[in-house]
Parts: sequence; structure tokens; C-alpha cells
Amino acid sequence: MALLQAQLEAMLAQLPAGQRDLLAPRFFQHAPVLLERLRRLYGDSEHFAGWCQQLMQEVISLAGERPAALRAQDQSRSANKNWFGSQDMLGYCTYVDRFGGNLQGVMQKISHLQEMGVRYLHLLPFLRARDGENDGGFAVASYDEIEPKFGTMADLQALTEQLRAAEISLCSDFILNHVADDHPWACAAKAGDAAYQNYFHSFADYTQPARYEATLGQIFPQAAPGNFTFDTTLQRWIWTTFYPYQWDLNYSNPAVFAEMALALLRLANRGIEVFRLDSTAFLWKREGTNCMNQPEAHWILQAIRSIVEIAAPGVLLKAEAIVPTAQLPAYLGTPANAASAQINECHLAYHSSLMAAGWAALAEQNTDAIARVIQGTPALPDQASWLTYVRCHDDIGWNVLRAEMRGAENSDAIAQQRLAHVAQFYSGAGDSYARGASFQAADPSAVHGSVGMASALCGMSSASDQEEQLLARRRLLLLYGLALSFGGLPVIYMGDELAQKNEESYLHDPQKANDSRWLQRPDFDMAAFASRHDETTESGKIFSALLHLIRCRKDTAALSASAARNLIVTEAPQLLVFGRGHADDEGCVYFIGNFSGVAIDFALDVLHDKAAINGFTDLISGRVYSVATRCLKVEPYEQIWLRALTDRSAA
Repeated sequence: MALLQAQLEAMLAQLPAGQRDLLAPRFFQHAPVLLERLRRLYGDSEHFAGWCQQLMQEVISLAGERPAALRAQDQSRSANKNWFGSQDMLGYCTYVDRFGGNLQGVMQKISHLQEMGVRYLHLLPFLRARDGENDGGFAVASYDEIEPKFGTMADLQALTEQLRAAEISLCSDFILNHVADDHPWACAAKAGDAAYQNYFHSFADYTQPARYEATLGQIFPQAAPGNFTFDTTLQRWIWTTFYPYQWDLNYSNPAVFAEMALALLRLANRGIEVFRLDSTAFLWKREGTNCMNQPEAHWILQAIRSIVEIAAPGVLLKAEAIVPTAQLPAYLGTPANAASAQINECHLAYHSSLMAAGWAALAEQNTDAIARVIQGTPALPDQASWLTYVRCHDDIGWNVLRAEMRGAENSDAIAQQRLAHVAQFYSGAGDSYARGASFQAADPSAVHGSVGMASALCGMSSASDQEEQLLARRRLLLLYGLALSFGGLPVIYMGDELAQKNEESYLHDPQKANDSRWLQRPDFDMAAFASRHDETTESGKIFSALLHLIRCRKDTAALSASAARNLIVTEAPQLLVFGRGHADDEGCVYFIGNFSGVAIDFALDVLHDKAAINGFTDLISGRVYSVATRCLKVEPYEQIWLRALTDRSAA
């Protein structure tokens, strides 16, 4: 740091005085961590000092170009670093074309987001994608252009301004691991440019790829088997973890890190406030491992976080790391302790284990896997939050639950059996109420991923009478209740608020037919939207009930991301019970969820023992239970949110 001090001060001196006064403290606070991580990654290069100085100059320049409105927002959020962890934070995730047709059409839907209380909008990939197949936009051909059918950069900036006025932060996918094979870097590599060839992992023959493959998993074993693709132009094997047309980036090359970090800052200056960092677990390759969750991947993310803290501190980073529970916390960083300072990584991380465990609990009518997930979920470090969700554009990957599904016997065979049953259940096997499909599995006995809209997986598509419709509706609301009350930033997936059904038409599109995830990517149902306030319709019933849950959460401080969470063990495996907030605090809330099709009695004595409680109010129904109430009957798939009444509140 001392070596670069004079150069850094000279760079900052180029900014106007007002900007310099804001930026300098941030720079000197976060530059030491940034430089230390960069030195770990790239310090062995003889050109490290010059490369590092150039990167710092470009970061400062982009910070100086940040629009005034965004600089003001940076200052406001810097004064409240945990702004995104409050109980009124709510997300919504959708595709541009399916929601509004294009970016201008999305603007017309802002009022719908406001009605639900949405504060965060994740628009799935809208940057210019590869021509032809592009994995739903995740094969990016340019980080500086909008997909033409969606609009222009001017449209994006207009959208971000309107969203910001509505207090909604726009989230964009930022694909870190790979680019499309028609990205300019890949095209230059194919044309023989050695510098750009070093942006990727390529091999003259299959000898080394074969050694890697011995320990690598396969993401899409059916549609895209293997992790390497032979490129006929280069006459070399290219590392392609996901699809043959997605070339993995070589992060051992410092030029790649710089290109990606600066591309992110340019988009942040366009008004994007949250970046979903795609495929973060795969960033670093090491022979003899599964090339996931390597230490260097975390150093890369920590360096990017430091750059964001310097240049755009109002921006959030979200890790898309779909990994087992034990490996999730590292993507948020580590809390401070007596031996070390806090390490900041991403602000948000998908709690994929919680999501999968909720679905598994419905299939098994047993909550032990959720209980183990909760027990394995540590307290959040400062300035971090989980992202909780029910569905997303991707499949439900069951293998993240292997540790939790081993049961009391700690048996891999039991885990395999249970996961296979759950996967088959959601593909509609046997007498299942679910109407989903398997994903990427030719073997029907394998633990394949599951796809489908939440309403279809919960039984709405198979319901034949009002009673079955009621149970299906309760299942969907129960899963959203878990996401809303667990502690984090809950996200509604497009159409779930209207109980939208599966989209079957993808089967007739040759570019989509081999990817069953399109089953859960429908166009926004305008007819259901028009009837959302009509509670005689399924859409109206779900919309009303979901909004009620959202409003209950908004008014309950104990449901903020940072509030304590306490699992409560009961004798009924069908019940999930946990407390939010400290048990002796006024306003402590208990979630009680029945994940089975039979009514279960719950003894309130379990909660009375936690503190001097005078009674409870169910936030959902409004019912009040006095201290004399000893037992609750929890109906099939019902959820109850009990707010404890202490000496400081009246029963």
C-alpha cells in the first residue's frame, strides 16, 4: 500500500474537490484489502505493480463518472449499511420479455410491483446474448450492450431512474464464469490473438482435460455432457462447464479480472443497483478437485466487493452459489472475532438449501431436513443477508441436501433414497399431486433436478375439487411464508403471485425443447392479473393471501434479516417451529408450519417455557390466545405466525 500511496493520491487529485472528498476515505479504507487479495491472486507476475496501478486508475475514473443521483444514493446507503436487511425488503424476479415485452414495457408494470411492496427487481439476462442458442441469455456476447429486442442502453437508464423513484433497486445478472463463443474476446481468440486466447482455458489435446474430468461433476449431463469442447477453428479443447457455446474465463489471467470488474462498474453507473454474480463457485480451476468453492474464487469476490465499496458503495453483490449449506456462509464473508477483522464478500447469497428443503418437506411430510438446514445456518455477518425464495428460473437441485437427508443414521444410502423419492414425486410419479418434470436425467431412478411453476408443483394443476384446491393453495402459501419469515430478502418468482401454471409451449420450439426449465418461464398472465382482486378466482385468492403475508412481515421487526433465529424441536415431525427475535423480547414471533396433509396438535407449553409470555396473537388470522391456551390445532399445510405477548403488551 505504501508503494502506491503517492500514485493513488495523484489519481484522486484529478477528481473535482467534492467527489475527491467523498471517494478518498472509501479508497483508503478498502484499498488495503483489495490490494492484498490482488497480490494473493496475481502478485507473482512481474508486471503486477504496473497492472495494479492501471486498475486503480480506471476504478477511480469510473467512480468519478458516477452520476450525481447515484453518488447521493451511495452516501445514503453508506450511512445505513444494512438497509437491505429490513423486514420491508421484498424482491421480484422475472424475464424482461415475459413480464413486459421489453424494457419500456417493464416500466408499465412498476405499479404492480409497488402494489406488492417490491423493493428489488431482478430482471433475468437482458444484456446482448449469443446469436442462436444462448441458455436463456446467460451466454453473454457483450457486457456493454442491451439485447436489441429488449431496447437500448437509454431504455435501461430510463428504467433504472423510474425504479429508483419508486424505491425499487434493479438487479442484473452478471455472468462471471463464462462468455459466449461469439463474444469479441472469443472471436479474437479464434482469430489467433494469443493475448485473448489466454482469456480462456484451452488445451492442444485431451490429455489434461481428461485428468480434470476425473474429479469434475457435470452440470447438464443430458444436454451438454462433459466439461470441454473441441473448437474446430482453434483446433484446441476449450473449458466449457455449462454449454459448448459458453467459454469459461481464465481468472488466473489478471487481465480477465480487470475486464470483468470494470464492466460491472460501467453497468453500475447505468443505474443497476444489484448484481447477481452467476456461477461464482466455478471461477477457479484446480486439478484434482471438483473446481468449485476454491479459495481463489472467494479472493476474487472479495476483491470485487472492495472495488464496489470504493466506487459504488450503494451497490449490492449477490452470490449465485448453489452449494450445500456448509459451503454457503463463506460467500457472505466471515464475522469479526477476537483473532481477525470481518471479511466482506457478497452482500447476498441464495439460500438454496432452505428452498430445496421446503419442497422436500412437502413431499415427505417431514421437516427434519429443514430443521437441519436451520441448525446449519449461522448468524449473518454484518452487512449481509440471505436471499430466500420458493422458485426461480432454474431447476430445484436436490443434491444440495445430501448432508441433511442422511437422517439419524448418517447414511449416504438413505440420502440417495430420500432424494430420489423427492425428485420423482415432483415429476408426478405415482399418486403425487405435483405436475412438474425432471431436468437433465435420462435415468428415471437418478436424483434429477425438478422443474415446474410453484402452483403446479403444489398441486393446483391436478386439483379436482375445492378441497384439493385449498390444500394446494395452502402449500404454496406455506412455502412463501417460510421464505418471508426465515430472515433474509425474500423474492417472488414471476407469476407465483397469480398462481400461474406451467408453460407447455416450449416443447414446440426446437431451441427450447431439450431444456425443461422453460416449463417455468411463462408469459405474464394478463387475464389473471386483471382478476387479481377477484377472490372467487384462484389468482385472486393467492394474490390476496400473499399480500397479507407480505404486510404482516412488513409490520414485524422480528422478521428482519438480522433478528435472531431459534429452532424449536417438537415431537411432531410434520411441524416446523422456529422463533424470530429474542424469546424474552416484546414482539418475538414464532413460525409454526404444518407440512403434512393431516391436522397436528401443537402444545403451546413449548413456547411458554421460553419466556414470561402472557399469550399470543396470530399475525395472519388475528386470533388472540391467552396464557390459558395450552394447545393449537394446526390444520393441513397451515401456517401460524404467533407474536408473543409479554408483560409489556396486553393479551
